[in-house]
Amino acid sequence: MPRALVIEDDEVTARDIVAELGAHGLQADWVANGREGLARALADGYDIITLDRMLPGMDGIDVVSELRKRSVDTPVLMISALSDVDERVRGLRAGGDDYLTKPFSPDELAARAEVLLRRRRPAAHETRLRVEDLELDLVKHNALRDGQALTLLPTEFRLLEFLMRNAGQVVTRQMIFEHVWGFHFDPGTNVIDVHIGRLRRKIDGAGQVPLISTVRGSGYVLARTD
Repeated sequence: MPRALVIEDDEVTARDIVAELGAHGLQADWVANGREGLARALADGYDIITLDRMLPGMDGIDVVSELRKRSVDTPVLMISALSDVDERVRGLRAGGDDYLTKPFSPDELAARAEVLLRRRRPAAHETRLRVEDLELDLVKHNALRDGQALTLLPTEFRLLEFLMRNAGQVVTRQMIFEHVWGFHFDPGTNVIDVHIGRLRRKIDGAGQVPLISTVRGSGYVLARTD
C-alpha cells in the first residue's frame, strides 16, 4: 500500500486529506509541525508528501528545499491558501512537484496525488510515449496514430504529452491549465474545451477507437492498456 505523509497544521484540513487519500488506497500519516514533518520525511520511506505552505516550526518552502538538498525525491504536493502565481512558482522552484490552492475539492486533491504517484514511475530519460496505437516522440517532436503522422500545433502537442504521461488517470481542467498553459485556471474560459475538441478530431479518426474521454464534473482521461 502506498504511504503518504500529510504535513498540515490545520486539523480539519489534515483529517480531510487523510480521509481522501485513504479512500484512494493510501496509508496516510499526519504531522502538524514543519520540523517534525521534515524529520519524518527524511526517516521514513513515503511515496508522496502533501505539504502546507505555512507551518509552525519550519516553513513549507524550507521543508521542501531541505528535502531536495538531501536528495529526497519523494513527490511533494504543496498546499496553500496563497493563490498568488509568484507563490506557486516559488514553491515549485524550491522543489515542489505540484501546487494546490485552498480551498480545494477532494477530487482535485486525489487526482493530483494519483498523477504524482504515477509520474514517479517512468524513467526520467523517457523520450517516446505510447498509448495503444498512439505514439509521441519528444525528441523528433512528432506524433503518430496507427502509423499515420498527425499534424499538431505546439499547444496541442504539449496537451497530448500531458495526457499521455498521465494515461489512465483523470486529469482535471485546473491541472491541464497549470501544466500546459502555466497559469491558474479561469473558470470563465473555454480554451481547454476548444483544444481538447481539436485534439480529438486529429487523433480520433473515423473508425478508430476514441482515446480521449470526458469525465463529467472532473476532467479528461486518455485510455491506457497495461
